[in-house]
Amino acid sequence: MFQKGDYVIYGNNGACIVDDVGPLDIPGVPEERVYYTLVPFYTRDSRLFVPADHTGAVLRALVSKEEILRLLEEIPSIEPLFVQDEKQREARYKETIRTCDCRELIRVMRTIEQRKKSRLAIGKKMTASDEKYFRIAQDNLCGEFAISLGIDRRQADAFIMEKLELDPDQAETV
Repeated sequence: MFQKGDYVIYGNNGACIVDDVGPLDIPGVPEERVYYTLVPFYTRDSRLFVPADHTGAVLRALVSKEEILRLLEEIPSIEPLFVQDEKQREARYKETIRTCDCRELIRVMRTIEQRKKSRLAIGKKMTASDEKYFRIAQDNLCGEFAISLGIDRRQADAFIMEKLELDPDQAETV
């Protein structure tokens, strides 16, 4: 069980701070049910109320600095996704991102970067879908890494892009 002040990842909301743990004082909500009140770290003007016994979106602790450093060293061995059918590509990206697993987010980013290079080599642009899912994976990963490493989000972005062997300035254009 998480405690007040813990940082967590909650689905596509990304990094959140546990602001409170306990029953909600809202009419119609069972008084015996315990909820986490989460504040998304990068959009502090909202609150999320998640039952402590929820079974929906991923709710997990942030990865540690040690886990991040180990994962970054493993980047060269993380294989891109292989999706031959273009129609299934977006569904696979969604499914992979929904896991909120840092390794899988890197896998999506590597896949899209590889596709981008292949498309550019034949005179085609990056697809809007690829650009969208690259940005989602990048935002989720950078947000979590920035908090865990105690650095600015832009620094985390440049750090990850360097490890992925991408130009850090490309972070703004991918």
